[in-house]
Amino acid sequence: MPEYPAISSSEIGSLWMTYQQKTLILRMLEYFIEKADDDKAKEIMTSLYQEIHPYVERIVVIFQEEGVPVPIGFTSEDVNPEVPSLYDNGFDIMFVRIIKEISMAMHTLNITMAYREDIIDIFRELTGITQKYYEYCTQYLLGKGLLPRSPYISVERKVEFVRDISYLGGFNPLTGKRPLNTVEVAHIYRAIETNTVGMKMILGFAQAAHEKEVSKYFAKGGDLAKSLIKEMSEVLLKNDIQVPSTAGGNVTTSKLSPFSDKIMMYCVSLFCSFSLGGNSVGTAFSQRHDLPAKLAVFMKDIYEYAHEGATLMIRHGWLEEPPQTEKQTKR
Repeated sequence: MPEYPAISSSEIGSLWMTYQQKTLILRMLEYFIEKADDDKAKEIMTSLYQEIHPYVERIVVIFQEEGVPVPIGFTSEDVNPEVPSLYDNGFDIMFVRIIKEISMAMHTLNITMAYREDIIDIFRELTGITQKYYEYCTQYLLGKGLLPRSPYISVERKVEFVRDISYLGGFNPLTGKRPLNTVEVAHIYRAIETNTVGMKMILGFAQAAHEKEVSKYFAKGGDLAKSLIKEMSEVLLKNDIQVPSTAGGNVTTSKLSPFSDKIMMYCVSLFCSFSLGGNSVGTAFSQRHDLPAKLAVFMKDIYEYAHEGATLMIRHGWLEEPPQTEKQTKR
């Protein structure tokens, strides 16, 4: 066995976050696999489960060897595969696809904070697995007609350079706004697509949550996702760009939750963090001033919503602390 240096603080933190996320995914997959009504979808999810499960065990071994407390994460107590389906018509793969998109971002960031070869290997291998299953999910949904492609548009036939600062404009009602460019369309549509899946997820959570205040919190999140979808869709429509509709992934009438409130709250927190990051990228690459302004308002609302959720989780004892720095004894 090779000898490695002691684990660093950033490596502990990134492995801890990975453990939380992977145990969440495993519990969600256990339910979706049990309820899958399509053989191909079940095959994708079962194979994914089998590939990522060993990485949870590898993290446990590293923590035990380094004397780091093994996190609780999410266990069999957080899932009940026996209850009726909460979603139907392809939502399982829609959810897995978004989770894999979140994982790609996390593993890419985590690999930049790792120094030990064994830990770098974990994130490199997880990145490969994530990309593979993201592609599987995308092709599955396209084949089933459950994933509309981003809008098709006509583009200029020659290369142009920006020659006037008005290109950046967006506020002057007299001069109007220039047409959206393809980079801006891409980020706007991605926000619509991910929030549509997130809205369906959280409305199902609201319908089945055990605690009344948690149900109300989820319903509020559903309204927030709806408002973002509406606002961004209007931006496209004002540019004569039709917004493709997302079919399938419906919430059923079941009010029996397959998941604990704890795991659903953490899942929503994960989606909020992902949304904040995605909107930040969209803001950075939008060159029309009105678009970052719109996204900034939503980022503020999402941040406040996430903070409200963290407060709710603390009140119920659901928010697990990352490993803390040891307190120094004063002399």
